[in-house]
Amino acid sequence: MDIKALIRDIPDFPQPGILFRDITTLLQDAAGFKATIDALVEKTTYLKPDYIVGMESRGFLFGTPMAYQMNAGFVPVRKPGKLPHATYSVEYVLEYGTDRLEIHQDAFPAGARVLVVDDVIATGGTAAATAELISKCGAELVGFAFLSELTFLDGRKKLPNVPIVTLIEY
Repeated sequence: MDIKALIRDIPDFPQPGILFRDITTLLQDAAGFKATIDALVEKTTYLKPDYIVGMESRGFLFGTPMAYQMNAGFVPVRKPGKLPHATYSVEYVLEYGTDRLEIHQDAFPAGARVLVVDDVIATGGTAAATAELISKCGAELVGFAFLSELTFLDGRKKLPNVPIVTLIEY
């Protein structure tokens, strides 16, 4: 299935000169969404994760069905103030400023194998911050899986040396 064909291009969103890749059309297509999850699972099963981590919020959309299929737990990484228990937090740099992500301190048992999943890797800041959170928890990062990659932004260079799976490149 041509998953890329199910993603809609929106020119000049959220500002002039930006070409936004809208995944809502992929999510609406039952066969396309299933093919996407199946492909991500197929390409990462060999990593044998105990847990899938999804970053707020689109990482939840891909990470939870993957966790279900892989018989793994799912752990959300959220924006500040969204998790109710004791958290670790990491601040990371955005194009214009900084942001922060959090994870529950008791998200994994020590040494758990963790796969990070999100919809896109762009500059790599969010994924790198998530990797740092996993390390703070004492878990082992075994890889990353992304629906798409904006290769011209070189986000991979910010990530630890683990397998990185992407289905689509722009």
